[in-house]
Amino acid sequence: MRVLMLIGLSASFALPLAFAAQNAAGCNPAGNVQFVCGQVSPEDLAVVPGSEWVLASGDAANGAIRLISVRDGTTTVLFPAGAPRERADSKTYDSCPGPIDSAEREKFRAHGLYLRTGKNSVHTLYVVHHGNRESVEVFEFDARAKLPALTWIGCAVAPEPIGLNSVVGLPDGGFAATNFLARGNPNGRAKMMAGENNGELWEWHTSTGWRMVPGSEASGPNGIEISKDGKWFYVGGWGNQTFIRLSRGQTPVKKDVVPVGFRVDNVRWAPDGSLFAAGQGGTAAAATSNVVKINPNTLKFKEIIRYPYNDAFRFGTVAVQVGKEIWLGSVVGDRIARFPAAQFQ
Repeated sequence: MRVLMLIGLSASFALPLAFAAQNAAGCNPAGNVQFVCGQVSPEDLAVVPGSEWVLASGDAANGAIRLISVRDGTTTVLFPAGAPRERADSKTYDSCPGPIDSAEREKFRAHGLYLRTGKNSVHTLYVVHHGNRESVEVFEFDARAKLPALTWIGCAVAPEPIGLNSVVGLPDGGFAATNFLARGNPNGRAKMMAGENNGELWEWHTSTGWRMVPGSEASGPNGIEISKDGKWFYVGGWGNQTFIRLSRGQTPVKKDVVPVGFRVDNVRWAPDGSLFAAGQGGTAAAATSNVVKINPNTLKFKEIIRYPYNDAFRFGTVAVQVGKEIWLGSVVGDRIARFPAAQFQ
C-alpha cells in the first residue's frame, strides 16, 4: 500500500406528499449560504440528469426518499408514500425475499444513494436501507412525467454482520457497497475511531451474490464512487481521515491512500471530472463541514469548503454540484446547504 502525503490547498411511497421547503420557518439564508429545508437527515444526494431534480436520502426514522425541485425547492416524498409501486425483477434479484415491509413506514431509513443513468429518462436508483433488513433496495426512477416516480424492483439483503453505508452501480452490472461498521461488534467503532481497519468493500452480482473486494480493507470505509471504465474505486476512509483509490479487477491490487485532514464521508463526481470528497473536520470546540476537490489521476486535492458548525447547519456529509451551486447534505437536521459555486473557481 502506497501512502501519498499530499497537501490540501486551503480556500477559506398513491399520491406523494409534497411541501414547499424553501420558505419554511427558520430557513433564512446565512450570508451567501442558502438552504433547502423540510428534509430529514439528508445524508446523501443524487443529481438527476438534466439537473431539474435532486434526490435526497433520509438517514433517520421517517427518513424517506425525497425529490427536490431545483427550480423552487419544493420537496416531494417519493417513498414510502401511499401505496408503493412494485414490479419485482425476479430474474435479476432472485434472492430478494420481497418488497420492503410496509409496516416499517415511519421507521424507514434511506442512507446512501446512487442513480445509474438509463435510457429515455428512466434510471435505476440504488438505496442503502436500514430497517427490518439490512439491504440495498433497487428502484426504477422514471423522470419522464411532470413529477417523477419510483417503482421498487428488487433488493439484495446484506450478509451478517455487514453494516452498509454507501453504494455505487457498476458499469458491468450489479453494484458495490461499503461495510462501514459491522453490526453487533462492540469493539468495531473504537477500532475505527483509532484509525484501524474495521471494514471493506463488497460487490453484488446476480450470478455471484455478495463477494468481498480483494484488498479493500479500510478504516471506516464510507462513501464510494467508481471510474467510468470500472477499473478504479474511490472511497472515503472515514476512520483515518483519508481518501482511497483502489484498483478493481487487477492483480496485484493497487491502492493509494491520501490523508486529507478530515473524516471523508461521501465521494461524488464533479462536472469537470474531478471528485468531491465531503465530510467532517476540525475539533470538538471548532467543528467544520469540509469539501475538497480531488484529481482522480494525480490525487492532488484542493479545499473548497470549510464551513463552521452553527445553529443552521452542521455535520456535512455529501457535496454535489447543481447548476451554479454546490449542495451540501447532512446526516443531522432538516436541511441542505447551498453554496455559490463561483466562489470556488
